[in-house]
Amino acid sequence: MQFRIGHGYDVHALGEGLPLVLGGIEIEHEKGCIAHSDGDVVIHALCDALLGAAALGDIGLHFPDTSAEFKGIDSKALLRRVVQLLAKKGYRIGNVDCTIRMQRPKLRPYIDRMRATLAETMGIGTDCVSVKATTTEQLGFEGREEGVSVSAVALLYRE
Repeated sequence: MQFRIGHGYDVHALGEGLPLVLGGIEIEHEKGCIAHSDGDVVIHALCDALLGAAALGDIGLHFPDTSAEFKGIDSKALLRRVVQLLAKKGYRIGNVDCTIRMQRPKLRPYIDRMRATLAETMGIGTDCVSVKATTTEQLGFEGREEGVSVSAVALLYRE
């Protein structure tokens, strides 16, 4: 069995009055991500981790933010396409792990729904999806509530 590990990272600025979508679900908050798509920074980092593990480039290569096709798109559709690309190359997802860095809102009440949504979107078990959230103790752009960042790792395998 062949194993591959990938890492992804993404950042989005926050803007007043925009929807906040993280891990495939809408989060109640007065700010949301400024983005070409729905701004789901969790899924974007996850896509990069999955693509990186398979040496297939990054999210910008496959879904450029200059393309009208992806304007306002639900990022779950992008994640499904990434999973299809992996399957064509013979890869399956072993597990994924994401860390969200955001000062507010508290994300613990949303984590289980994020995990379930991501698992369903990727076609894997919820026990193969980890989502964690942390503040930055009011330090940096996340701490000042100017933006949100996410890092993700993914393990792929080919039998």
